[in-house]
Amino acid sequence: MEDKKEELKKKTNTDEGEKQNNKNMEKADEIIEIKKQMASMKAEIEEKDDRYKRIMAEFENYKKRSAKERESLYDSIISEIVSSFLPVLDNLEKAAVAETKDEEYKKGVELMLQQLKDVLASKGVKEIETVGKTFDPELHEAVSSVVDENLGEKEIKEEFRKGYMIGNRVIRHSMVIVAN
Repeated sequence: MEDKKEELKKKTNTDEGEKQNNKNMEKADEIIEIKKQMASMKAEIEEKDDRYKRIMAEFENYKKRSAKERESLYDSIISEIVSSFLPVLDNLEKAAVAETKDEEYKKGVELMLQQLKDVLASKGVKEIETVGKTFDPELHEAVSSVVDENLGEKEIKEEFRKGYMIGNRVIRHSMVIVAN
């Protein structure tokens, strides 16, 4: 009887051991499954993070491109408007240097000229430098050339008509005489 008790005890211990092993196996399987799910979720998160970063980079590029286009459009519109005022500016400059007996009239023309120049400067319009500078076909239009020993190679001697630019965009090229 004691043998049977002992055998039963062993069997019970074995059954309990098997049950424990089965539980441990189930837990190990669960852990493996959870790890697989975590790896899958981690890969999915990394993919979404990568997509998010790409979309943000595309959006930043879009904002920069749009800002550049707006600035270019603004400069284009301003240069279009300013180019229509340049003949008026030229005439005011001629009127300011013309001889007149009425000093008040001359002073009024000079004030109007300065006011127009100030308005253009506030919009980013500036005169292209010419006399004494080196000829640059991007900024200047040569109407004549002369030989002058006092001036260097391709140096601008005289300006016929002022040129203007806004930013890096030329509104009107300067008409100049180039030396040598």
